[in-house]
Amino acid sequence: QEQLVESGGGLVQAGGSLRVSCAFSGRSLNGYAVGWFRQAPGKEHEFVAAVSRIGGSTYYGDYVKGRFTISRDNAKNTVSLQMNSLKPEDTAVYHCAAGRRVITSSLSKREAYDFWGQGTQVTVSS
Repeated sequence: QEQLVESGGGLVQAGGSLRVSCAFSGRSLNGYAVGWFRQAPGKEHEFVAAVSRIGGSTYYGDYVKGRFTISRDNAKNTVSLQMNSLKPEDTAVYHCAAGRRVITSSLSKREAYDFWGQGTQVTVSS
């Protein structure tokens, strides 16, 4: 069954780093835009970062710019999110999403994506 699977979440102290990854079993991520979104308890989903379908351009939510980096590894069929200088407010469940028809102006919109993973918990302690 084709599905997105996240890995790499965990518990880290403020100021630390974590790397979460997204793998697409059963399909190649080539040709898909991939985004990361997060949801903290009691809050709406927030756009974190995305990499475009063609060209590999990257985009970030304002609150993670300069701290998070999204990257593709086509050989491993994964998209990773390197998170540095983590803050307690980064605590959330992080979901990856993929879509073949996501245009640049829609990369930050959840409804633009076709496939979603179950999420991985990231907890940042103060």
